Amino acid sequence: MDWKNRTLTTLCLAATVLLAACSVSYKFNGASIDYSKTKTIQIAEFPIRSSYVWGPMAPMFNNELRDQFSAHTRLIQVKRNGDLKIEGEITQYQQRNKSVSAEGYSSLTELSMTVNVRFTNNVKHSEDFERTFTATQSYETTHTLNEVQEELVTQMCKDLCDQIFNATVANW
Repeated sequence: MDWKNRTLTTLCLAATVLLAACSVSYKFNGASIDYSKTKTIQIAEFPIRSSYVWGPMAPMFNNELRDQFSAHTRLIQVKRNGDLKIEGEITQYQQRNKSVSAEGYSSLTELSMTVNVRFTNNVKHSEDFERTFTATQSYETTHTLNEVQEELVTQMCKDLCDQIFNATVANW
């Protein structure tokens, strides 16, 4: 029995030493930023350029985008001359029928929001891009848009900001 305890102790000690010798680095926020070169980010206001508008949409989106980078990076947000620059506009906000009931009426409506994003990486211009991102949410037509709009727009803003974050600093 004594030799089993020594063997087990030796194996545990060896595993501990082996694990301590390894250096593994994970970034749980998904950002892959070289902070020695990239220190600042400039996030411009995204105005609404859509023909259909819901007033609170732009502030909700702009705040969520800034919060996303603030919460998941160590980048300092600046008004101008950032190492990274994100600008664009909300180009589309619309709803459409997604499915029809047996009676021939709309039973599900899809709400969508599209933003056009121009990203400039002043440290590495090969990563610059201009791209559109779209998020959608559906709701049953037993509810009016006014009843569900705030919740749906909040979710679409989060989805869009995740997409933009991943495309700009997560390199996904």
